[in-house]
Amino acid sequence: MHHITLDSETDFDGWRKAARALALNDVKPSDVSWRVADDAPELFAPTAPLEPPHGTFNVPAKFVELAGVAILHSNPERFALLYRLLWRLRSHHDLLDIATDPDVAEIAAMAKAVHRDEHKMHAFVRFREVGREQKSHFVAWFEPEHHIVKLAAPFFARRFADMPWSILTPDVCAHWDGHAVSITPGVAKSEAPTVDRLEEIWRSYCASIFNPARLKVQAMQKEMPRKYWRNLPEASLIKSLIEGAERSTSAMIENGVTEPHKAQKRPEPPMVRKKGQDDIETLREEAADCRACHLYKHATQTVFGEGRQTARIMLVGEQPGDKEDLAGKPFVGPAGQMLDRALEEAGIDRRTVYVTNAVKHFKFVPRGKIRLHQKPNTPEIRACRQWYERELAAIKPDLVVAMGATAAQSVFGKITPINKNRGRPIDLDDGTRALVTVHPSYLLRLPDADAKAREYQRFVQDLKIAAGVLRKSAHAA
Repeated sequence: MHHITLDSETDFDGWRKAARALALNDVKPSDVSWRVADDAPELFAPTAPLEPPHGTFNVPAKFVELAGVAILHSNPERFALLYRLLWRLRSHHDLLDIATDPDVAEIAAMAKAVHRDEHKMHAFVRFREVGREQKSHFVAWFEPEHHIVKLAAPFFARRFADMPWSILTPDVCAHWDGHAVSITPGVAKSEAPTVDRLEEIWRSYCASIFNPARLKVQAMQKEMPRKYWRNLPEASLIKSLIEGAERSTSAMIENGVTEPHKAQKRPEPPMVRKKGQDDIETLREEAADCRACHLYKHATQTVFGEGRQTARIMLVGEQPGDKEDLAGKPFVGPAGQMLDRALEEAGIDRRTVYVTNAVKHFKFVPRGKIRLHQKPNTPEIRACRQWYERELAAIKPDLVVAMGATAAQSVFGKITPINKNRGRPIDLDDGTRALVTVHPSYLLRLPDADAKAREYQRFVQDLKIAAGVLRKSAHAA
């Protein structure tokens, strides 16, 4: 019998190394006992030491990915189950494609449970402030079902990059100092703070956004099980909000059916959409759940376009930045302020244009407390182009202004040099005209003051060309 001891409950590298050695020594799964270093010691020491492994074998990459997640499950038999599946994969390489196989089904269910627990941690962690101002630290208590703290911690480091925090659990604790995540042993709940000065504000906010008309108690309790309530400051409101919604529903039923109001004749809308044409609000709702590329995983939210559906100019930028990602609106940060000033000098009222981005999710790399912008690549631009095309069909502008290389690539459907095509209207295949210019953030990055002033005036001149195109099209109409 071989007794394998792993360093921790999440020691995937140790399991992988041991499993490889066992398999190359033809050790059957029934001849292996797995344990973790902190567990009670085995009564018997290993009786058959392994020979140094020679040779190699391959397993599907899907198994490595699946095992890396399933090993975080709390089932104490997971190490043995994974090794049994590995043993079988050596002679049945396509085993993972058989979803009805008991071992495959159990491992898949374990991985799904781990991801579900990770999602619950993302949703139900509530930080409480300890200390004030420069000495403040934010602490949360959470009780995961599985060993997911290391897996979930990077999400909080990205989402709350500008504040020091700690997430305490009975398993292990995660800490963020603005630069790196560190892991320490678990603690008792008594070490977690109970209340802070912001909780009453949070409860007032939750009560204000509660919509009794959309209350579905069973669905709510399925998504937010009662075991999480005790750690949520808003949990004290749940019972009263549910009861209030039930009273409102009962009163409405008792009042009976009322006569409908006589329909009022409404004036015709200023613009009637053609059949099949998208509505911007509908598009915005659809894009909120976009999963066309991986960028949604780390961004706070989809940042969709904004402006009048009757706009004659459509401004297309690159992607949302840090401020836009948090606000959910395009061009509200420093680049947006630069754009507003340039539009005003060019004689264009921003309220009359439609502003959007080629890519709708913020792509970045964390650097301490800062999230540094990263340029979208071609697959990401292509994945998001469907939204630009549908916005274009909905707005039907006279002119599209592509600001920056990413925007130009989206508008023209191919890599389009800025300087070579700048400053002149270009006809697109659908009859729309396009104008290429730089992105406002390019101006912000210029280190030389003279160069910045010079390039800013060129940018304003490009926008004046756009204004001129509109004037000509208005006269022609």
